[in-house]
Amino acid sequence: MSNIAVLSYALAIHTASPDLGLALSNFAGDDRSQIWAGLGRDSSNYLHSHLAEFIQPQTWINLAFIAVAKGPGGFTGTRLGVVTARTLAQQLTIPLFAISTLAAVAWGARSSILPSAVLQANPPDIAVQMPAHRGELYTAIYSIRVLPDLKSDWSDGSTLVTRLPDSVMAIEQWQKTLDSWEDPYHLIQVEGGLGETALNLLELAYKDWQQGQRPIWSDALPFYGQSPV
Repeated sequence: MSNIAVLSYALAIHTASPDLGLALSNFAGDDRSQIWAGLGRDSSNYLHSHLAEFIQPQTWINLAFIAVAKGPGGFTGTRLGVVTARTLAQQLTIPLFAISTLAAVAWGARSSILPSAVLQANPPDIAVQMPAHRGELYTAIYSIRVLPDLKSDWSDGSTLVTRLPDSVMAIEQWQKTLDSWEDPYHLIQVEGGLGETALNLLELAYKDWQQGQRPIWSDALPFYGQSPV
């Protein structure tokens, strides 16, 4: 039996975009998520009250771990989410998984671009790009892989593998990277709506949890990629 069944629930926090996204699950059929779109800098005014309301009827002691979007994304929002998650994880003495914003996007897109049957073969990689400052792009490339040990009633055993980690590139450099990529890929161009990826953060963190990872709060660091100015 997985430890998550004993420790009950896990929480995800996404503030790396103008949206605030929260998700909660016990990975046994009880999961929920909520998005407050377009809060932007106002997220700092509402995050704690929305958290307190959202988590009910569960309480903080029901949490097994927390997942947070570590960026890339907005500087202020990313920092807010990571600092809040670090504080909660430290006070509750539970693991904190810092998950890439781009990885959460790739994971959320897998079902629409990769039919389940394809997962048994060699699915195309997932390339993700998102606008950054000064005409540059946040970029990353991932692969979907099936790990039999991860299969359960909740999971088909698939997981996300990073092939090109989060980075900042000029548009021309990114295009050259894609042109020289040796394997088939599907390109996702992120424009907005990232709050809805909170549940994806939670799912990716749970897969790491299943594999025995227990990162401590101080290991969770934001990825800004660029200076905010």
